[in-house]
Amino acid sequence: MPAVELILLQRVDKLGQMGDVVKVKPGYARNFLLPQKKALRASKDNRSRFEQQRAQLEAQNIKRREEAERLAERVGGLSVVIIRQAGESGSLYGSVSARDIAEAATEAGLTINRTQVVLEHPIKTLGLSPVRVSLHPEVSIPVTVNVARSPEEAERQGRGERIGSEPEDDEQVPTEENIFAGDTPQPA
Repeated sequence: MPAVELILLQRVDKLGQMGDVVKVKPGYARNFLLPQKKALRASKDNRSRFEQQRAQLEAQNIKRREEAERLAERVGGLSVVIIRQAGESGSLYGSVSARDIAEAATEAGLTINRTQVVLEHPIKTLGLSPVRVSLHPEVSIPVTVNVARSPEEAERQGRGERIGSEPEDDEQVPTEENIFAGDTPQPA
């Protein structure tokens, strides 16, 4: 199938800036760019209409970007806690998806939807994970996702403690030095 020519109405990652005429595959245009109103078909009429409305569209884009920047300053360094069941090794029974992160961020005071969460792959282990939230095509903020089994464990992870199969403090752990020295710990 031949590529489809579109005029971008806003910046699209890895594609172009507002006003760029780009060629994309028909499915990408039909299923994503056109329904989301991120682009127009590059017909003669649409090109002239875009040029007439360009200043207005750019002004709207600047206004939305400034609002997103103010919001980013206000909620910078946001951290959300997600409680999940996990095995002893720290592997989750399931995973944490963009929808879970969006719901947790909304509860924390940042109203976003799942399409704004940029998640390379689902989170499948306990611990702290950095995630990017796109407030505007040109403005994104980092959000720390703290996945834990309980609120207490999340609090400990937030302080920087490692959670997992670590020996307790009162147990003596065999090390290379005391094994070779012949003084292996005896169970009490």
